[in-house]
Amino acid sequence: MTTSDSYAAPITDPLFDGDTGKFTLPLRQLLVRLLRGPYLDGSTDPSAWQLLLDQQQGISDYFSEIFLALRLDMDRKIAMLAPVQIEQVHTSPIAPRRPLKRDETLLALRLRLLLEQHSGSGSDAVISRAGMHEILAEHRQASDRDDKRFAESCDAAITRLQSLRLLTGTELENEFRISPALAMALPIANIQDIPRYIAAIDANDPAFSLGADDTDDLAEQTPELVQE
Repeated sequence: MTTSDSYAAPITDPLFDGDTGKFTLPLRQLLVRLLRGPYLDGSTDPSAWQLLLDQQQGISDYFSEIFLALRLDMDRKIAMLAPVQIEQVHTSPIAPRRPLKRDETLLALRLRLLLEQHSGSGSDAVISRAGMHEILAEHRQASDRDDKRFAESCDAAITRLQSLRLLTGTELENEFRISPALAMALPIANIQDIPRYIAAIDANDPAFSLGADDTDDLAEQTPELVQE
């Protein structure tokens, strides 16, 4: 029996009083990590990633029971959960988190472009806090003349993307790694469409939406998987 097989073998002793489950502790811990989200990064935890691959069918089956789909990016080694869309009552597994604000959405879209440009370089895509402030300054509304409030808004947008782990820290202060998970959180089929989304936000287009086919994961689905 391999190590991964032993992780999946049904337990013989309960893990707690009243335990009727059959999964081993490592497999249960993996399920909890996926539920807590927002994603599992296999590049930073190769053992968890390997267990996920070895037990992928069973894990997918488990989450299907509670209306969640397991999504994998094999190249980037990213796994995340997304609610399935069913027009039935009691099928929304977890209450949704608040949607992204204007600056948060703009920053996420611009970082998605940077991530794509960095693809294939063999190194992490990084950006400084000042760089993100400069990005949002390009989209600053003409009516916004309060520099202090604008800087606070920029930092709040950065903090929100950090809370979703779409930005992670580096060894340098105020420098951040753009997570590869952003590619799954914003699964836009045509990257060239992103400037159109950005222009619509800048124009305050009331009809603009990220679209069910393009970016529900970031605006609606991914945030649902972890409570505030």
